[in-house]
This record gives sequence, C-alpha cells and structure tokens, in this order.
Amino acid sequence: MGKVPDDASKASSSSSPPLPSAASSSTSIADTINGSQHFQINGYSLSKGIGIGKYKASDTFTVGGYQWAIYFYPDGKSVEDNAEYVSLFIALASEGSDVRALFELTLLDQSGKERHKVHSHFGRTLESGPCTLKYRGSMWGYQRFFMRSLLETSDYLKNDTISVHCIVGVVRSHTEGPKIFSIPVPPSSIGQDFGKLLESGKGADVNFEVDGEVFPAHKLEPSVFKRDKVKDILRYTVSSKVLLSH
Repeated sequence: MGKVPDDASKASSSSSPPLPSAASSSTSIADTINGSQHFQINGYSLSKGIGIGKYKASDTFTVGGYQWAIYFYPDGKSVEDNAEYVSLFIALASEGSDVRALFELTLLDQSGKERHKVHSHFGRTLESGPCTLKYRGSMWGYQRFFMRSLLETSDYLKNDTISVHCIVGVVRSHTEGPKIFSIPVPPSSIGQDFGKLLESGKGADVNFEVDGEVFPAHKLEPSVFKRDKVKDILRYTVSSKVLLSH
C-alpha cells in the first residue's frame, strides 16, 4: 500500500471548516417607575393677588427614589404675562442630577362630565423623549397653563376649589445577560433502587435456584453480542431457570 504524501494530509486538514466561535448576548432595558399625586387647592379666590411667581405647593411624594411636588401659581409664574394666566408645574424636590422622567398634569373637571384638561408628556416620547431635570428645583410644566378669566367661569372651579392630578414616570435603564436556571439534582439512590428491585423480583427474567431457594435476577446481554456477525458465530442464550448447587 502506498504512503499518502504529507502535503495531501496538510491540504485535507486545512480545508476543514473553522469551528464556530462562542457567542454571548445581553439586553438593554428601559422602562418607567410610575407614581401619582392628587392636589386640591381650596380657597382659590383668596389665593389671587399673592403675587406673580408666588405658589401653592403640594406635599412631596416619592416616585422612582426621588421626591416630587406640584406647584400652582394663581397669579402666574412670569411677570410678562401680567397675571393673565395661572401656571402649573411639577418639580424635583430632592437631590438629584440628570433625572429623566415623563409627566402628566391634569386639571380635573368637577361637573361630572369628565372633560379634564390634560397636558401629558407620556404620549410624546417619540417626538422629544423624556424630560431631563438637571438638579433639585428643576421643573416641568406650563407657564400659561390656563387663562385665569376662563378658569374662573369653567367647570374646573367648583366651590372655590381646584383639583389637580399629576403622574410622574421616572425612567430607569439596566442591562440583563442570559438567564441561568439551576435545577436541583437529588442525591443518587441507585444502590438502594437496585436492592429493592432484586428484593421485589419485579421485571425479573431469569431465576437462580440454589439449594431449593429461588433468587430472581435480570438478564444482561453485552452490546457486542447484538452484532449480527457475532450472533452468527456465537449463540448467547440464558435459560429462564438456572440450577446451582454446591
């Protein structure tokens, strides 16, 4: 038989496809932690005239690990508006930097018709993205939220009371790797199981009789005897009953 040249061997090995490299994956997830606050301003008429830039503030409330507060300006926030508008804002009331959040401010209709005046940032995320509050005291809202003359003749003012509802959604981001699930494996009891199997005699296909006592057992055929060529040479059989004596 001729010898295969070394060059042919090298060519054969070099043509083998490269093994696939190990791959990994991770997922970046962004979602919001939402919370809300209801703020009721009683005695609206007595708040008029407190001065431009002066406000009525709600209690602080916590969303996403930060404190927030609603600010209502009866005479407006800006001098240039000459107190013709009321202003409404939501402010970061705790320490923080570059806090990204979505907001919704709603002036509630108190007539029962549910014609609320809603200013929402939640529906405009694709246009402008979340709002970023740089530091404590940063605000989001509307300097000209409602013309004061229209507010005072509307269903939003009832019994000298105004009701405001605010929703805050603080944006959080995190990265997740592949999830690893652990499956508890009970300790092996194969020795006990084999013992019980022999004691019960269940599934036994051969019996050993020793001095009149019968021991059930299980026939074991080595895989080598399952080959057709071996079967032609050697017939391996085990009778259903083997008698032993001593």
